[in-house]
Amino acid sequence: MFKNRIVIFISILISILIIISFLIPSETKPSPNTRIILEHTYKTYIAPGCFEQSNPTNYLEDSTLAKAKALSYSPNGPCTMEVLESEKDSFIISLLKNVGVINKKWDNW
Repeated sequence: MFKNRIVIFISILISILIIISFLIPSETKPSPNTRIILEHTYKTYIAPGCFEQSNPTNYLEDSTLAKAKALSYSPNGPCTMEVLESEKDSFIISLLKNVGVINKKWDNW
């Protein structure tokens, strides 16, 4: 009888925690290994979807967001800034995206 109450209590507690995790807001940010293009002439980085409108030079390199930040490069323009903005998700969805269960919008670059 006592074990049944403990099992019921734990089940209710887990259910409440899962429901609460859908209500807590969280931000999902691009991972450091998100693919971007380094524009060495202007010391900026370009999101792949913004390449055509960025008017790049020939001094380019395919790289990651972590390397761009390490070089202190800035975003090439408003398109890159907008595309790399954090996503607003619930805590559980953000956690699942960071673990890799759900794809982030930056994963297909």
